Amino acid sequence: DFLCISLVNGFIQLRYNLGDKTVILQTFQKVHANGNTWHSLKAGRAGNEGYLDLDGINITQKASPGMNVLDTHTDFFVGGVSSLNLVNSMAVENEPTSFTGCVREIVINNRELKLTVTDPKGGANIGDCDGTVCGYTVCKNNGTCQVENSGFSCSCPQEWIGSTCEQSIHCSQNRCGSQALCIPQPTSFSYICACALGWSGKYCDSKIEFFIAKFVGNSYIKYTDPYYGKRDLQHSRISLNFTTNQTEGLIAWMGKGEDEDNDFLAIGLANGTLKVVINLGERISVPLIHSKYSTCCDERWHFVTVVQNQTCIKVYLDEELILFEDIDPQRKYTALNYGGICYFGGFEIGRKVNIVTTGLFQKEFIGKIKDVVLFQDSKKIQLMKAEGYNVYNGNYGN
Repeated sequence: DFLCISLVNGFIQLRYNLGDKTVILQTFQKVHANGNTWHSLKAGRAGNEGYLDLDGINITQKASPGMNVLDTHTDFFVGGVSSLNLVNSMAVENEPTSFTGCVREIVINNRELKLTVTDPKGGANIGDCDGTVCGYTVCKNNGTCQVENSGFSCSCPQEWIGSTCEQSIHCSQNRCGSQALCIPQPTSFSYICACALGWSGKYCDSKIEFFIAKFVGNSYIKYTDPYYGKRDLQHSRISLNFTTNQTEGLIAWMGKGEDEDNDFLAIGLANGTLKVVINLGERISVPLIHSKYSTCCDERWHFVTVVQNQTCIKVYLDEELILFEDIDPQRKYTALNYGGICYFGGFEIGRKVNIVTTGLFQKEFIGKIKDVVLFQDSKKIQLMKAEGYNVYNGNYGN
């Protein structure tokens, strides 16, 4: 499998092969060859349907029946490859040649690649395209960069300050504690403090402990499983108690949640019913949805357990087996390679649930979670020992 974007006779081409056939898309317009014009390029695919957009002009390759997953486990190359012999003959028009020009702001699955000296795994014959200390995005938040004898300076928009326009004026005099994040609120000319796990209060200055985690929206816990290397990933299990009055929300996500190739096991609510989704590496399975009756959103405690035995999935709600399905009788992929990462309630601040889960779940969880157990462990995981924000003591009251 491969996906390749290249410049061919002045046109941009997107080529990809998902294992059965090569699809080729080409822009209608040529790229300016004067070297002074930046172009915006967007390319990708949804299943086996591809799209290519150059400077706002879009073309789409309508999908025909066939494979729909890009199965690649290689490095991602920009501008060229370490050896041109590595390039699939179907990925380019003629003999492969390296790119000459400038590239910036590469975003893969909503994550920007840092094109710096230290961040990539390697490279060769790369220089600074801008040629000045200003470069690209030195000044944050639409600030304007000026080259000066001593280096550079940033002219900031009205609501931003700092040497690189990195700080909101609404947070310049904030009283948030050292373990908190200041979230500007421009419409009210104010700010709110997002408290790190274990802290509470308006300014996140009160230390708290709990065994029931209360999620209020824009909340998350990220737990790293210390026993991941010893797990039998063909036989995974997660159980927990939850209570909520909401009809939508992501309760738990076992998986790194970084790109579409990551395995995951997800538990959440959709339209007031329990929804479980498993991806073991080949494709996103048909979501398992409990639709007999809606009992999940009544503010009572509910006990959910999901058991994965290779490709057979069992879901228990309040100790009753409500879902049982073999998601791949061919047993092509049988292990849940979740990377030792478990999210509860949502993802890091700024990462929207509907985007990270590609629409499988719509919102962060609002409610309470307790008694989380992974696999056949004899002890519950200690949520207080994890990373997180906006999670509070749910031991008492509402």
